[in-house]
Amino acid sequence: MKKILLLGMISVLLFSCSEDRKLAKVERAFYYWKSSYLDSGENTALKFYHANKLYIKYFEIDYSEAMGNYPLDKTQIGEYNREKIDSLTIIPTIYIKNEIFQYNKEHDLDKLADNIVFLTDKYSKEKFENTSVANEIQIDCDWTKTTKEKYFYLLKKIKELSKREISCTLRLYPYKYPEIMGTPPVDKATLMCYNLVKPLSDGDKNSILDLKELDSYLNLKKEYPLPLDVALPIYSWTHWYQNNHFSGLLTLGSKEIKTFAKPIKPLWYEVTKDTSLNYETYFRKGDQLKCEEINAKLINDAIAIIKKNVVLKDGCTIALFHLDEHILNQYSNEEINGFYTAFTK
Repeated sequence: MKKILLLGMISVLLFSCSEDRKLAKVERAFYYWKSSYLDSGENTALKFYHANKLYIKYFEIDYSEAMGNYPLDKTQIGEYNREKIDSLTIIPTIYIKNEIFQYNKEHDLDKLADNIVFLTDKYSKEKFENTSVANEIQIDCDWTKTTKEKYFYLLKKIKELSKREISCTLRLYPYKYPEIMGTPPVDKATLMCYNLVKPLSDGDKNSILDLKELDSYLNLKKEYPLPLDVALPIYSWTHWYQNNHFSGLLTLGSKEIKTFAKPIKPLWYEVTKDTSLNYETYFRKGDQLKCEEINAKLINDAIAIIKKNVVLKDGCTIALFHLDEHILNQYSNEEINGFYTAFTK
């Protein structure tokens, strides 16, 4: 009898370990990464999808020899938008270019932390005075093994000076290899399940979201040392090349591209005739375009991989990148809602 009970307990344990964990509740969020004002369609979407949070990029941090560390791409959300997002919690989000750490010593980072906290408080008061701003700052940086010590030092200083909860973004490599990349000294992290490969390093893969690449990082069930939220991509883009040189990123989809280019291999098109787009972009015959599109099936397949092996806690945040009316129009309302509810099924 004891053997039978033991075998039964082992079977239940194995089953529960292999089964995807259903969450009782998730917080719904979007990232807002544009510098322009929210438009009416974006305001409507926030309410329609019952978003609880909006991660707004307040500004970016770059470095130049003449200016040192300086902010750029500051958000323009202001008086017009405040009352339209008063039901949301705003999370100030700061993007820091990883390259700045090669020019900064500890005393420079002390000053940078102070400036980041000052500007964040200033923007919160000026732009979101009557809106709920979270007692949190999220730092977005693609740190590397060589910059982690300085980056982690900066995070500690920001927390010390702001006296707020600090979160950070977490790419898949540091998620899988914390023994190499370290664990950031923050309260929680958002696992960024996109931009998995460098756009120019592997022309055959969708650099935004490749399921095999995603699965290679999330192939073992484990609990990360920090509480995790999840960010998913809903955007698409097209890489434009002239004479084999990268010319820029475009918001063109394959349907539009096919009107002036022919497919030459998966993801890739070649321009068949000189074409002017909106009198701003001029394509020459022979130009090549790599169209990386995201759809609902791809996102749902990615969610299945995440649910299988990433340990998430009830009430974690699921954020979609990013809030843009043009992007949202590529999906049905049911599909957008489904990206959130998939974690509770």
